[in-house]
Amino acid sequence: MNRRNLLKIASSATATALVTTKESTAAQQVARATRGTPTPIIKDVQVIATAPAGLRLAVVKILTDQDGLYGYGCATFTQRADLVVAAVDRYLKPFLVGKPADRIDDTWQACYNSSYWRNGPVLNNAISGVDQALWDIKGRQAGMPVYQLLGGKCREAADCYGHAGGAEIQECVDSARQYIAQGFRHVRVQVGVPGMAGYGAGRSGVNVKALHNAPVFEPAAYIRRALKLFEECRKQLGDEIELCHDVHERITPTQAIQMCKDVEQFRLFFFEDPLSPEDIAYYRIIRQQCATPIAMGELFNSPHEWTPLIAERLIDYIRVHVSQAGGLTPCRKMAAFAEHFNVRTAWHGPGDVSPIGHAANVALDLACYNFGVQEYSAFNQRTREVFSNCPVMKDGYLYANEAPGWGIEVDEKAAKKYPFGNEPGERGKLNGGWGEIRKRDGTLIKQ
Repeated sequence: MNRRNLLKIASSATATALVTTKESTAAQQVARATRGTPTPIIKDVQVIATAPAGLRLAVVKILTDQDGLYGYGCATFTQRADLVVAAVDRYLKPFLVGKPADRIDDTWQACYNSSYWRNGPVLNNAISGVDQALWDIKGRQAGMPVYQLLGGKCREAADCYGHAGGAEIQECVDSARQYIAQGFRHVRVQVGVPGMAGYGAGRSGVNVKALHNAPVFEPAAYIRRALKLFEECRKQLGDEIELCHDVHERITPTQAIQMCKDVEQFRLFFFEDPLSPEDIAYYRIIRQQCATPIAMGELFNSPHEWTPLIAERLIDYIRVHVSQAGGLTPCRKMAAFAEHFNVRTAWHGPGDVSPIGHAANVALDLACYNFGVQEYSAFNQRTREVFSNCPVMKDGYLYANEAPGWGIEVDEKAAKKYPFGNEPGERGKLNGGWGEIRKRDGTLIKQ
């Protein structure tokens, strides 16, 4: 055999080997993609209880059998924080240890049904901590932020509103101007009522006379004061700024109907909680009477509460507290349901939501088409000491952390520096709970 034929045979053999090697490598890659990473198993469930800003934050940490793979979830129910800790430690932990960490929806359903009686705030918040921690684990496994697991971005950042308030109307207007100067396009405005305990604003003047020693609130006086505030805000701030206001369910249904009609002229972005959850049937009357945009939902625990409001288009913004509803898993379903009825999201985002919870809000804000606006509360220095890489605020927009999962780490040593019990005043005395507000005659006011 001559040299030329030998070279042809060698070349053909080499090409065959290369093809075989490529096919083998491709087959291995397909097998790996099909097989995926090994299923992590839940090894331990812990609760990090801390109050760096004086409000009780409960964060669930789930550890897996894979070294370095864990996740965090927000389970914050400030007013009954100790009970959430016990619910996780004594009930969900023994239920979860040994289960796979990658079956998020299945795990949620199992936890939800495990107590038989369901849709209560303590259990829902405990489940939320577990649920969000599992999403964090999933994101860390995938090497993606959670919003990518939900389908990716519908927008670049979440448009937010800040909280402007003051004992006097001009103080509130000036506070709103400060937010506008920072780039905010939406501002919630709240003003105090002279001598009374207003919501979201300081108290001015001498306390009014009453038949008791508790703080006083009179709905009619509040309504008159709020309407004057809106009128002044429009005069001084103009029509471009989007105004929000929170009634906080402190007036009667009939007063709520009339007030919704009266504020229509001021073109609010939304009017929040004019009714309590017990009175939501009155929204049918309000919708017939005026076009004031309504936001509702931070007290909701159950689908029985939000489903009719969304399906009948009786509200414009669903304002659920994500951990109160059970976490990211039910809230992404809620958002998808609301999208069909053109109801937008405005997730609850006060100071008594942990940065993990705020990260979950932003993930939904970015990934859900029917996003409306996001409530924003700044993170103080102590909170940032405990929670690194919090979502970033810039020009009134809140940006997600682009690291895998929530992108947030918890310094557990720092968290221990701020144990429960740091709350000032009445909240500290009542173990994180709220006190009483009453009318002059002593009638209790919902709050």
